[in-house]
This record gives sequence, C-alpha cells and structure tokens, in this order.
Amino acid sequence: MAKAIVDVAIAILLHKAKVLVGWRQANQHQGNKHEFPGGKVEAGETPEQACRREIYEEVGIGLKEWHAFDVIRHEYEDIIVNLHLFHAFVPDELLNLIHQPWAWYSRDQLIDLNFPKANAAILQRLSWPHLIKISDQIDALPQQQVLLYWRIQTDDIQQIEQQLDALKDDQLRKLIINLDLWKKLNVGLQNKIQTLHLKQSQLMSLSKGGLIVGKRFIAACHDAVSLQYAQHIGCDAVFLSPVHATETHPETKVLGWDRFQELAQNSDIPIFALGGVAPADLEQAQKHHAYGLAGIRQFSSID
Repeated sequence: MAKAIVDVAIAILLHKAKVLVGWRQANQHQGNKHEFPGGKVEAGETPEQACRREIYEEVGIGLKEWHAFDVIRHEYEDIIVNLHLFHAFVPDELLNLIHQPWAWYSRDQLIDLNFPKANAAILQRLSWPHLIKISDQIDALPQQQVLLYWRIQTDDIQQIEQQLDALKDDQLRKLIINLDLWKKLNVGLQNKIQTLHLKQSQLMSLSKGGLIVGKRFIAACHDAVSLQYAQHIGCDAVFLSPVHATETHPETKVLGWDRFQELAQNSDIPIFALGGVAPADLEQAQKHHAYGLAGIRQFSSID
C-alpha cells in the first residue's frame, strides 16, 4: 500500500537570534519530541496561508511579513511528509501574546533538543558556529566547527570546480561562497554548497522574494540601512564591518564597539563582527550583541 503524503506548513519564528520551539505530545505523530509551530495544509490553502493560520491558532500572534525558507520531503516508516517552511521575525510588542508552552531557545541550544528526523536540515541551517574564517585558500578549510568564506580571486571556473570536487560533502557544507561564483558552478556543486555570501551592492539590488529558497544567505553590511534591508528580504545572517581599522582598508571609517552595539542590538538575525577582530575577542563581541566573529589575518591559525 502506498504511503500517505501530507503537506505541512512550518514556521521558524525568530526574535533577537532566538527561535520559538514547542513540545509535541505523546499521542501525536512523532510524539514526545520538540517541534516548530505549524500544521497540515488544508484543502484550498496555499502553504503560506496555512502557516499564517496555524501560527495565529497555535501561537496566538498574527504576522504579515513571511519569507520562504525551504521545502523538505521526508519519508517516515508510515507516512511521507512535505514540509513547507517559512520564517518570520516577531516584534517586541507581540511577545506577551504568545501562548504557552511555546518557548524561546538560543541557536546553540537547538542542536541538543529532541526534534523529529525531518528537522535535521532545518537545525543545520539555523545553528551557526560563532567563528567564520575568511581566506582565498581552499585548503584553509577548518576541521573544527568553523565556517570558511572562500573569497577566491581567480575567474578560472574549471580550476575552482576541480578544487571543490576534491572536498567531501561535509566540507562543502562548511563553505561560504559569493552568489555570483555559485551561479557559475555546475548543478551538482550548487546543490551541495548551502551558504551564499552577498556583497552589500548585491544585497541592495535584491528585492523581497529574491533569495534562493533553501539556501542560507549571509550579507555584508556597513550601516543601518543595509542591516535593516538584509533582514527585510530574509537573509539568515550578516557580516557587520569594520569594527576596527584594518591593514587592507586603513582609510575606511570604523564603527567601534559602541556603534556596532547600537546597530546590532535590535537585530533578529545573527551578526558577525568583522574588521580588526580576533577569535579571542568573542566574549567582548557578544557583550556588544554580536553573535560571532569573522576575520582574515587573525583567523589564519584556525584549523
């Protein structure tokens, strides 16, 4: 007998880099596990309409701005589930309206919660490491839980693909490349690379709905306008720079930690401080509302 196929709309609700999570009762399918809010797509509904309805009914809040997050098909022993995922940002004024027992968890906590297997890809996308190394050398890819933004200089796409083909799938998942480079790669590599970088000019040229569904985007931002715009179009994270002066751009106006904090403290997505920072600065950066750090020279020893 063919397995039943169920379409489910799921919401990733975000507030100040935290994620809303609930608990699935024992009598439910995949019971006694944590869950993101959502439910079945009813006849005549689009997945986004179902998501809006479910969040109003289950969580108790109505949100206007939604971003397509991903579509995941997962086959259990008894059923096939199509997960239609959307994410949205919850403003301060709605926090007190959220029903119990929904609760906010930090991204670091998510990986230790007991979610159904179908949620593995979601958790991987939401759980950013706190350090990002930037290098033009692919062999600088760290072994530990650190991402590498491969800022490659060559335009030789054949050489680039050869270097990427030599990497294992789990290494490719740790890689960040710029959107323009990603578009030139063959489909196989495009599917394996999950995190894409946007320069500020690329970011500002996109409109809401312009991001590729299922890919994680991190954008370069240098001011309040670009930072707000990155969240508006649904980016997953940002580099905010420069915090301090750097050797490569000594003339660039720096933010300093005080201005960095002014910009970062109201963000609902992870912000990585960039520019004249070192891994040892992580605690100080987090006190100023950074999620993590990114860098070149002072990150070169990370392996």
